[in-house]
Amino acid sequence: MSENAGLLSNLRVLDISSYIAAPAAAMILGDFGADVIKIEPPGSGDPYRVFQNSPGNPACDIAYGWQMDNRNKRSLALDLAGGAGRTAFKRMVGLADVVIVNMPLKSRAKLSLTYEDLKCLNPRLIYASLTAYGEQGPEADRSGFDHTALWARTGMMDTVRPAPNSPPSRSALGMGDHASGMTLFGAIMMALYRREVTGEGSSVQTNLMANGLWCNAVQVQAMLCGAEYAYRPAREQADNALHNLYKTSDDRWFHLVVIPEKKRWPVLLQVIDREDLSTDTRFDTVAKRHANASDLVKVLDEVFLCQTMQHWQAKLDAAGIPLGVVQRLRDIPEDRQMNESDALTPLHGLEGQTDRTVNSPIWVAEMPKRPAQRAPEHGEHSEEILEEFGFSQDEINGLLQDGTVQSIKKREQGIS
Repeated sequence: MSENAGLLSNLRVLDISSYIAAPAAAMILGDFGADVIKIEPPGSGDPYRVFQNSPGNPACDIAYGWQMDNRNKRSLALDLAGGAGRTAFKRMVGLADVVIVNMPLKSRAKLSLTYEDLKCLNPRLIYASLTAYGEQGPEADRSGFDHTALWARTGMMDTVRPAPNSPPSRSALGMGDHASGMTLFGAIMMALYRREVTGEGSSVQTNLMANGLWCNAVQVQAMLCGAEYAYRPAREQADNALHNLYKTSDDRWFHLVVIPEKKRWPVLLQVIDREDLSTDTRFDTVAKRHANASDLVKVLDEVFLCQTMQHWQAKLDAAGIPLGVVQRLRDIPEDRQMNESDALTPLHGLEGQTDRTVNSPIWVAEMPKRPAQRAPEHGEHSEEILEEFGFSQDEINGLLQDGTVQSIKKREQGIS
C-alpha cells in the first residue's frame, strides 16, 4: 500500500477484535504504518459500526466511534464461524505478524482461534489478547466492558464521587478503553522487540480490570498498605482550599492548584487583590489554611465569581499559578493548543463530514505518522486482501459465492 510508509510499515496485522480497546491498539499500529486488516463478519459487520445509535451516545450521522478506532485499516468481511472462513484465516495467519483478539476465551476455543491453535502455523506470530478480567482465575470467562470491568470493579466509580453521600460517578464513553488499548499496543511492541532478539513469536495479554487497577493504583496501594479510605469531601468542604474547583462570573469552572503553597500563597493574594488575607488569623499559616479550608473556600468563591474565566486565566497564568480550565466538550474542536500540537490531527476521506480526529498520544522524532485516513466500509478491501495473501481468483470467487466472504464495489478513485 502506498499509504503504508512508516516506522511499522513492514508489519501485517490481523485485527479480529471489536468495539474499542483492542481495535484502538491496532489503530495505533496503523498510525505508524502497519498494514492493519480489520476482519469482521459478513452481514452487518462489526456492531461498533452503529455504536453511535445506542441510547445515551451523542447523536450523529457519522459513525464517529468507528472512524476513531478503525482509521488507517482495511476491511475484510470473513465468516470465522464457518469452517471455510477459519481455514482461510489460518492461511493468512501464516503470513501475518500480529493477531489482535478480544473475543471471550470460550469462543476462541470453540473457533480454534487460541494462541495454541495459531502459533504452530507461524512461530513468529505475536498474539495479542485483551479480556475483561484476565485469563486466569474464576472470572476468566466473564465478559465485561469499560464501565463494568475497569471503572466499577476497580473502585474508580466509588473513588470519584463528588461528595461522600453522592451516588457512584458513571464514567463517560470509553474513558478507560483507550488507556487499555495503549497498554496492549505497548505489549505488542515489547513482543516485537523480543522477536527481533530471539526470532520467536509470543502471546501478550492485558485486561480491563488490571488497567483500572493501574489507573487507580495510588488509592489501591493505600488499601494494600492498610490505610483507611476517606471519601473526598464535597467541594465546599475541601481539605485544601488551594487545590480545589472554583466558578467564574461567566459560569465556567477551573481547578486551582497553588503548589508550592508557602511560596505561591502571597502571589495568589496579589493576583486576587486580597493581600489583607495574609494577616487574617484563620489563614496566616499553612496549617491554619488547611484547618479552616471551608472558610477559605467561601472567600475564594466570592472573589472568583466577580470576574470571567478569561480574566482569571490571564492573571493566574501571568503569575505562574497553575490552573486547569474545566473544558467543555463543545470547546475542544477549536482548542488552539490541541490543534497546533497535533493532539487533534487531520482526517482524510470524509470531506464535507469531518476533517479532524483524535491523534494517538505518541510521537517519534523523525518518524512521521501515517496521515489519518477514514475507516473502511464493510468488506471494502476483501478481494484485494485475499489476493495479496495468495488466494487465487477461483478461490476468492468460491468464498464469495458461498457467503464466507463479503465484498463491496470499490469506491471512486481518490476516495477508496
